[in-house]
Amino acid sequence: MLDLKICPSCGDRADFPQVRDERLVCGECGHGWSFRRLPLFAVTGPSAGGKSTVGPVLADRLRDTVVALEQDVLWTGGLRDDVEGHPLFRSTWLRMAAMIGQSGRPVVLCGTVVPAEFEPLPERVFFSRIHYLALVAEPDVLAARLRARPAWREWDEPRIAEMLAFNEWLRADAATMSPPVDLLDTTDAPVADIASRVTEWIKARLPPDPREPT
Repeated sequence: MLDLKICPSCGDRADFPQVRDERLVCGECGHGWSFRRLPLFAVTGPSAGGKSTVGPVLADRLRDTVVALEQDVLWTGGLRDDVEGHPLFRSTWLRMAAMIGQSGRPVVLCGTVVPAEFEPLPERVFFSRIHYLALVAEPDVLAARLRARPAWREWDEPRIAEMLAFNEWLRADAATMSPPVDLLDTTDAPVADIASRVTEWIKARLPPDPREPT
């Protein structure tokens, strides 16, 4: 069963999946089964930090090792929940990433997220760890990038101010988050250099053999 919330024995669907001794356990029938409990890599940060630019490069350079995905592809009306932190949207992504991970390749998710929006969710149990790397930049550079975006993206001044505040919050508090968020300043760095540094960051945190189930 690719959907890890569904018991392959009795078919019960768990709202709160359980892991015991590195095996998923059905709360209804007690059946336990092995699965690949891989890390998830969240390449996060403010809009215009460089996530979407570096994503295709990661997909190419690490194509035999990870699956790189763009978070906004699921940002549809049905998942645009109004609850703070967007838990439905986040939970859907964790379920999707966990299913992809059963092929033996961890997911690199490029999109704006912070630990407080992933770590408390029931689906967090599917991952050994979530690693966070935020691409940030100097405020004037970030604002210029946002103002240069196409009109359909609707980056007006109030929205830009909101994103600048998020950028500054990340830069100030990343190290105190749980788990801490690593930072990479993209202000002056060429895309190739940013991609190389993100690639090395991911490689340094990959498990020895992600193809083996736990």
